Amino acid sequence: MNQMDRKLWEAEDEGNFIIEDDLSEQSNSFQSEIKEDSYNKNKVHELDENELSQTIEELCLSKAEEFRMIGYDHVTGHEIWECISNKYKKEGIPNLHKIVNDILTLKVTHFMNWLTMNAYKDVR
Repeated sequence: MNQMDRKLWEAEDEGNFIIEDDLSEQSNSFQSEIKEDSYNKNKVHELDENELSQTIEELCLSKAEEFRMIGYDHVTGHEIWECISNKYKKEGIPNLHKIVNDILTLKVTHFMNWLTMNAYKDVR
């Protein structure tokens, strides 16, 4: 057996080194996993309205928690959604990936500017 057929693998759990001699068997199982993955990727799971709302709510709560961790203690998930959905009033509701991106990339400065502007609008 030449050295090209031998491969050194580091076991993640124990930190031990293992020499793997039978790569052809691993290669075959890996190829079948790739075929399975490509088959599963073609299946599309569509969210119903309930699942979509729950997913967006969880993202907003996660962003609110992130803001609380950096010192903005009174931020709620509902306020995050109000801030994000404010720009959708003009454009309409975009695709899910755009909504997720807008929530996850929301900066504190943008949120605080929106909050301040809404406070001024409510005073009038």
